[in-house]
Amino acid sequence: MFLPVRRRLARVKPMDLTTWAIYPLLLGSIGVYGLYKLLQRLRSGAYLQDAVVVITGATSGLGKECAKVFYAAGAHLVLCGRDEERLKDLVQELNQMRLKSAQLHKPHMVIFDLSDVEAVNSAAKEILHLTGRVDILINNAGISYRGTILDTKVSVDRMVMDTNYFGPVALTKAFIPSMIKNRRGHVVVISSVQGKISIPFRSAYSASKHATQAFFDCLRAEMSPHDIDVTVINPGYIKTNMSVNAVTGDGSSYGVMDKNTAEGRTPEDVAQTVLCAVGERRKELLVAGLVPTLAVYLRTLSPTIFFSLMSARAKKERKLKDS
Repeated sequence: MFLPVRRRLARVKPMDLTTWAIYPLLLGSIGVYGLYKLLQRLRSGAYLQDAVVVITGATSGLGKECAKVFYAAGAHLVLCGRDEERLKDLVQELNQMRLKSAQLHKPHMVIFDLSDVEAVNSAAKEILHLTGRVDILINNAGISYRGTILDTKVSVDRMVMDTNYFGPVALTKAFIPSMIKNRRGHVVVISSVQGKISIPFRSAYSASKHATQAFFDCLRAEMSPHDIDVTVINPGYIKTNMSVNAVTGDGSSYGVMDKNTAEGRTPEDVAQTVLCAVGERRKELLVAGLVPTLAVYLRTLSPTIFFSLMSARAKKERKLKDS
């Protein structure tokens, strides 16, 4: 009635033995990965809890959503921007969250123009006076641009560089000495996929983001002996008013919501990604769809093909504008 053990084992196919071995290995791997993610989440929460976080461009879009998620994580926020009324509205919104949790801190706000280097230095002193330290600086504020190179005034190129490059550089330099002294600090910059590749009719914006990428790559290397982290986040299109508020070649407002921008990721989604990247102390993160991601690699692996594709894109966009 019962087959001998040897005969039963003989009937077991090698594939069955392999399958039996895979299941425990697979389940064990899932368990280890789940434990790793849990520990990572706990470390991220401890890293952000009570940290002094400065966010520029906090009045709208991605900056506003970053303020919400970092505030909910227990950070001590300093919100920066040019529009005092909109900052007050955001503070009031965050205070409503604070009423529900005693662990949340009262947010501060500091009003200044990031493109004014003197104002940046004064604001940095004010922030350090308010908080005593800065643990995490999120350079988020920026301005976009639409136009042809031939029709763009140099003053517009300079204006975009002042806001997107020199402003974050000046603010970062103002905080770095105190970070080194405290042997703790994390500098975050919201760059762009266009910090990696350039596309037609975005020359001033792409140039400012390329410069930003280069500066903060150098900063990361130079700050490593001081235990200061640098994170560069390169998003693709985000569904904000950035294209509407973009400047054109003569400095006027573009005033149009691009199709790609309208179909981009939500700022709430990107803000969560930024929160995770900072909590995990990532060095760099590309937050884009398949096509932009492939384009970044194509620019390096096959530049000739990339240049041809950009030329075709420029011709197509020029026809659409002329029609």
